[in-house]
Parts: sequence; C-alpha cells; structure tokens
Amino acid sequence: MRQRHLAWIGLGSNLDGPHDHVERALDELDALPLTRRRRASRRYASRPVGPADQPDFVNAVAELETRLSPLALLDQLQALEQRHGRVRARRWGPRTLDLDLLLYDDRQLSTPRLTLPHPEMVRRAFVLVPLAELAPGMRLPDGRRVDALAETLDRGGLRQVLPSP
Repeated sequence: MRQRHLAWIGLGSNLDGPHDHVERALDELDALPLTRRRRASRRYASRPVGPADQPDFVNAVAELETRLSPLALLDQLQALEQRHGRVRARRWGPRTLDLDLLLYDDRQLSTPRLTLPHPEMVRRAFVLVPLAELAPGMRLPDGRRVDALAETLDRGGLRQVLPSP
C-alpha cells in the first residue's frame, strides 16, 4: 500500500463565476484518485498579480491527503483546470481556475514541471493568509513559519468573501 502524503493546494479563479469555480473545484479535489480533501480555508478576494486589466480573484487553500506522487498529483490538478475551461493565453492573465501545488509533505523538489515548495507562495498574501488560517505554526521545509511570513506581507486588497446566495 502506498504511503499517505499531505499536500496543500492554492485555488484561484477570476472568470465566469469565480466563486462557483472555486467551490466546485474544492469538491472535485475530494474526488481525485487516491486523494481526499481534509479541509479548506475560508474564501478570499484579491487583486490580480500581473496585468491589472482583469477582475479580482477568489482564492482559497485546501489540504489534501493523497497517495499520488507530486507529479501525478500535478497531472490531476492540471486536468481539473482543463475541465474548468482553463486557457493559458498570457502569463498571470485571467483564468477560470488556477490550481497550484504549494507544498507536498516537507519535500523540496525542482524539476522542469514542478518546484516545491511553490516558489512564489512566500510573496503572496492570498496564499499565506489562508494557509496560516488552516495550519497555524506550520513551518516550510526551510524552517520559516507560515504565519510569521503572512504577517510580513501587504494584505491590501485581500478580503474574506462570503459564499454566493
């Protein structure tokens, strides 16, 4: 039997009913092969990173327990993005669904397809704030505390959102 691993996924959407995309994706993460969703953060709205000529994002973080390898999990996440109509037209552009594998246990990995921990996560309040909400006291593989890092970031434009009626 394969070993169980903890993986942390960042979710984001800013097109075609972003809150609905995030909510559906959270349910669909629970249905991935050899994977179950343990919990998810509250939902947050944030300004886009990159081009400003796009709507704000709805973001969340989910904790998964999985028996998939990091690359197999990445494949599943990218397939889920495609099922949501993800189009990669421009870097940091608008998207129906963005799923980032942030952390996988305490593994450090650098391949052409995947870097763990996610290289941009420590600069993004829309990732660290919900991650710290779920796992206060969590440490990155380099020993830094997620909640302490979250406190150093500008939270301008980051706000909690309520579910759509």
